[in-house]
Amino acid sequence: MIDTTILLKAYRLMCTAAAMAETYEENRSICKYVHSTSRGHEAIQLATAFQLLPCDYVSPYYRDESILLGLGFSPYELMLQLLAKGSDIFTGGREYYSHPNYRGDDKPGIIHQSSATGMQAIPTTGIAQGIKFLETINSPLLKKGKKSDDPIANCQLPIVVCSLGDASVTEGEVSEAFQFAALHQLPVIFLVQDNGWGISVTSGEARTTNANEMVKGFKGIKRISIDGSDFLQSYDVMKNVVDEVRLERHPFLVHARVPLLGHHTSGVRKEFYRTEDDLAKHYEDDPGPKLRKKLLESGITEEALLNIEEEAAADVAHHFQGAVAAPEPDPATVGDHVFVPTPVTVETGVREPGNKEKIMMVDAGLFAIREIMEDHPESLLYGQDVGRRLGGVFREAATLAEQFGDHRVFNTAIQEAYIIGSTVGMSAVGAKPIVEVQFADYIYPGLNQLVTEISKSCYLSCGKFPVQTLIRVPTGAYGGGGPYHSGCIESTLLTIKGIKVVYPSCAADMKGLLKAAFLDPNPVVMLEHKGLYWSKVPGTEEAKNVEPSRDYIIPLGKGRVVQEADEDFVDSGESCCIITYGMGVYWAKAAARDYAGQIEIIDLRTLFPLDEELVFATVKKHGKCLILTEEQQNNSFAEALAGRVSKACFRYLDAPVEVLGALDLPAVAMNIVLEQAMLPNGVKVSARIEQLLNA
Repeated sequence: MIDTTILLKAYRLMCTAAAMAETYEENRSICKYVHSTSRGHEAIQLATAFQLLPCDYVSPYYRDESILLGLGFSPYELMLQLLAKGSDIFTGGREYYSHPNYRGDDKPGIIHQSSATGMQAIPTTGIAQGIKFLETINSPLLKKGKKSDDPIANCQLPIVVCSLGDASVTEGEVSEAFQFAALHQLPVIFLVQDNGWGISVTSGEARTTNANEMVKGFKGIKRISIDGSDFLQSYDVMKNVVDEVRLERHPFLVHARVPLLGHHTSGVRKEFYRTEDDLAKHYEDDPGPKLRKKLLESGITEEALLNIEEEAAADVAHHFQGAVAAPEPDPATVGDHVFVPTPVTVETGVREPGNKEKIMMVDAGLFAIREIMEDHPESLLYGQDVGRRLGGVFREAATLAEQFGDHRVFNTAIQEAYIIGSTVGMSAVGAKPIVEVQFADYIYPGLNQLVTEISKSCYLSCGKFPVQTLIRVPTGAYGGGGPYHSGCIESTLLTIKGIKVVYPSCAADMKGLLKAAFLDPNPVVMLEHKGLYWSKVPGTEEAKNVEPSRDYIIPLGKGRVVQEADEDFVDSGESCCIITYGMGVYWAKAAARDYAGQIEIIDLRTLFPLDEELVFATVKKHGKCLILTEEQQNNSFAEALAGRVSKACFRYLDAPVEVLGALDLPAVAMNIVLEQAMLPNGVKVSARIEQLLNA
């Protein structure tokens, strides 16, 4: 039997949720931002919330306001987000209603998540992955909880709840999350609330089966289907499931059948597409009247229930008045929290220690990762083929699994979305993931997570959930890699606000930048030109450097003068500068040999943040500038940079800023002759320099 106190608490909150929905509907002109309510879903949501401890994590979806009420958030706190007020505790007026995020010792953690249906499955499964990792290494970062004052019961391990709408389980990324959770037996509960609708699409139109049947194909996930409108059944099932997952540490899917009593959203209203018969059938399963009947049968008086209903309505009215009166956000704060500060602000360590041999760029990366993993036990590396057998297709992770174990260096399935998106959850619990995408051309399945979840997390959580992740991506063309192993993606990445993009061109920079990228508490994508890994491309021997000291770190956003021009040529106006990065550094060096003393070369090293100070000062010094890239030129980062340079340095320019990139073709051809015809090289750069100097 469930304690009557719990039943009364649930009923009071159901009345609260109903009163909130009615208030929003009656004040549509005030509640002008799009929102959804939990009407019809209250029973399963409250039953779930009542089981969770502060050490746990939960990812509600946009219809889960009753979960938030059940966790102890007040209607006022939720309404501040509904009205996008400045004192909204979750996002400061930046995010939709019921899009919470929370860090605190009194309630379960809630990472930020987007409105993109199903996208929360991967980051939330990443939390469970991080928890299991912290358990494995017995990390002090692992939060534990207590259920009572009994010291024996005070070592409760955390569990994770991922809440999903029924329509979202058709998303491929949900399947990726199921696959990883099942394979690695993670302590995550997938709560699927099935109301039979996906906006105006019925379940019969959209899918062959429900989540309970679908998950049969993922061996290792236990499952159960219940009446989610029945609070007593929901409470018993969720208590048993949470207790089992907390103890046995395996995934579980709970499929809860619920009615949909409200609108899909305030903007997509039920009367647009639902019939009276359909609505009447759903109202037969309204959780509130069902629980009310049970309470009356258990001896609670009609008067007592009426008092609860009246108090809930009055309470909601009071909270709504307060939320309406709350101030709007300060416009001056709109640019806050894009990133959190990084601890690496100056170059430290020794770049060229004495009595050391030169190393290749691929080894510089390997050695940097090894030192990071030695110094940071919470760090780990995963991706396709990086594990023990191969150590990466470029051997960039060779021997790491042998040294640090398969729990810290391991292979994943072919799941770029999971590889990238899981780092949101890993970072939230304190793990420090380094992940690899095998080739730049294969990053596109992961862009949804990178754009929708990772890049926005810090900004929309007001700095509570920056994502500390380092994503390594081999890039660039050489030696007949062909259309799907040779692409450059920096322009694509640089359109994403909220991430940093690094591009080393030599071994010393590889080590120093990689360490800075790891230590940065924000998401960093590190592009590594595979043609420079071993210096096999003619003219790239100088990509090998003496290995820097263990403590060598280069702050992100600092370019480097690779080659200076002679002052005499500068003074006479016979010099120019080349702004470039990656393989462009070596094309520039090759071309500069034809113009001894006349060419200054800047290696950007970091594409965002960009060292504008160095770039602009160099262009002003010479008055002539060539921006060199391996990317296809039209609409590229290089062309955008040329526009910024032209504006900032207009008074100092002796000629238009030139840009040279690859030919504007859809892909890099396999044939080496065709590949070379597409790409820049020293000869092409030299010809463009001659035009520039003679302009």
